[in-house]
Amino acid sequence: MTPKELIAVPTEGDRGIRDRVSSIFAKAPFFTFVEVIDSQRGEIIVHENDASKLAQGTGPIVMKNLKDRGVDVVLAGDVGPGAKTMMEMSGIRLWKIEAGTKVSEAISRYIESQA
Repeated sequence: MTPKELIAVPTEGDRGIRDRVSSIFAKAPFFTFVEVIDSQRGEIIVHENDASKLAQGTGPIVMKNLKDRGVDVVLAGDVGPGAKTMMEMSGIRLWKIEAGTKVSEAISRYIESQA
């Protein structure tokens, strides 16, 4: 783990770390962004995913938004092939976590796995 990372988690709602990992990636209604500094959870920001309302082309828009925000890691379950390819091209790492997992638990598991 680098000294500072920005993690994005697709979430079912807007409750931040108290929420659950969404079963869908690009169409998730919200994304919770968690800054991790020296293995400690820092600032937490929740943003509505406006792209979730689009009929198509959601994956590329979400990936551009994540890249523009400076996301280093995405914690998610299933990610479509287009979004996965864009993640790889953008240098954003995918760390698989089961949908329905509480965001705080997902972050803790990720941090522990990087120690």
